[in-house]
Amino acid sequence: MVDRRKEQERAELHRMIWGIANDLRGSVDGWDFKQYVLGILFYRYISENLTSYINSGEHEAGNDSFDYADLSDEEAKVARQDLVHTKGFFILPSELFQNVRKKAPSDENLNETLESVFRNIEASAQGSISEYDFKGLFDDIDVNSNKLGGTVAKRNEKLVKLLNGIGDLKLGDYQDNTIDAFGDAYEYLMGMYASNAGKSGGEYYTPQEVSELLARITLVGKSEVNKVYDPACGSRVIIMITAFSNDEDRVLSLLLEE
Repeated sequence: MVDRRKEQERAELHRMIWGIANDLRGSVDGWDFKQYVLGILFYRYISENLTSYINSGEHEAGNDSFDYADLSDEEAKVARQDLVHTKGFFILPSELFQNVRKKAPSDENLNETLESVFRNIEASAQGSISEYDFKGLFDDIDVNSNKLGGTVAKRNEKLVKLLNGIGDLKLGDYQDNTIDAFGDAYEYLMGMYASNAGKSGGEYYTPQEVSELLARITLVGKSEVNKVYDPACGSRVIIMITAFSNDEDRVLSLLLEE
């Protein structure tokens, strides 16, 4: 049976991405555009993820009116070390996606603002176990590229449209969504641009439905799983997923020739 909610969420996501593509058409090459959308989408995600995590803790403690996004940077810095330890990164309130987006139309140095924000997020993980995960995370987003415009003003105009487009995506609570917004966005962008860009080989992707099916098969008969190992993901390879259950080291290997 077709999951109508999933299809509606997917159709809405695709419609919004197409709208963003139209706004940037003629300036950013399709393949480069993919990096901008996914990068900003991830920036929004980690901003909301961190905010939700902090707010939930405060609300459970009885501080119902608390909102991390409204906190001053100085107040927020007190919890920096603990947040890096628990979440792997840290973002100042002023550098959260929603706050940067809010000020973007009047920020004459928006390109520099975003570049600084991205560097600060990456730097926040330095010295922690997540350092490697965040190092160079936003390198593919060149906010000073001439492809965005010949002048700083033109580039910022495009960046504002990009922030608004990503910000308007109806993603709701990520935990309540039936689709993987990031995986789906990547797959959709691949479909839009891969064949024309000649990238189908090196940028091969596994459809979400295949990954979901393998995950479901792996979990059959298990009430709890600690680890999932996927050592051979990529193009024209055999995918092997190995799962370890809590009560016994039972290994399930699934081979799928792509």
